[in-house]
Amino acid sequence: MPQIKSAIKRVKVSEKKRVRNNRVRSQVRTAIRGFRRSLGVSGADSSEALVAAISQIDRAASKGVLHRNTAARRKSRLTKALHKMQAMQAANVQA
Repeated sequence: MPQIKSAIKRVKVSEKKRVRNNRVRSQVRTAIRGFRRSLGVSGADSSEALVAAISQIDRAASKGVLHRNTAARRKSRLTKALHKMQAMQAANVQA
């Protein structure tokens, strides 16, 4: 354990941030997981799940848990997956 007062404080602050960051990161992963599960079920559910996932990603980026470019990349990939699924469903309907 550190002996210097400022180092002791840094340990406490780092622990608080670690706990908060883990909580936020977990919420992001849960939202993304929910979106991916909804992809196979229905388009309307997937769109709602995508909005929820993007909201969680934006919240994490605004808190500094995710870098803004990482957040943008993840949102882009999720949106791309939704559009791909919708295109496949449209192709199946036409066939």
